[in-house]
Amino acid sequence: MPPISVSIPSFRLENNHIERGYTVFRIDVLINGRQHVVEKRYSEFHSLHKRLKKSIKPPEIPSKHVRNWVPKVLEQRRHGLELYLQTIIMENEVLPKIFLDFLNIRHFPSLPKTESCGSLDTDSTESSKLSHQPIMVFLKDPYLLPDPHGLSGTFPNVVIEGVVRGVFYTDLQPR
Repeated sequence: MPPISVSIPSFRLENNHIERGYTVFRIDVLINGRQHVVEKRYSEFHSLHKRLKKSIKPPEIPSKHVRNWVPKVLEQRRHGLELYLQTIIMENEVLPKIFLDFLNIRHFPSLPKTESCGSLDTDSTESSKLSHQPIMVFLKDPYLLPDPHGLSGTFPNVVIEGVVRGVFYTDLQPR
C-alpha cells in the first residue's frame, strides 16, 4: 500500500453572481494515517497536468470540454480525476513537488516517495532533489523492543548523552 492515498468522494456546484458557475471536487488525502481534505476546481487539475508534463509523463486527464451541469457527466469527470491522481501516485517512484503542493502536502520526511522541498532555484530539476543521506537508521524502536543480545539501554544512552553534550556543553566542542 502506498504511503499516500487519494480519493474524490464528492463534488459540489458553485454559483455566484460574479462569475459563471463551476464545480468543486473534494479530494480526501490520507497520508501516514492522517487525513485532510483539499478542494479543487477542474481548471486547477488542468493547470497541474500542464506543469506535470514538464517533469513526468502524467496519465490522460479527463476532457476539459463537458457540459458542467449534467450530473452523469460530472460523476464521470469525478471518477476520471480520482483515477488520474491515483495513477500518478502508483506510477511514479518520486512524486513531484508540484503534485504534493497540489494536495497540500508540505513536509513529511518519512515518505519514501517524495522529493525535498527543493532549493530557491526552481529552474533546475537537479537542485530540487534532496541530496542528504540519513546517518543513522533504527530498524526497530530501541526504547520499546527488548534487545536479544542484552545490550538494551547501552545504545540509547549513548544517543541521549551525545545530544545532552551537544546542547549543554557546546564550549567543549572542537573549533
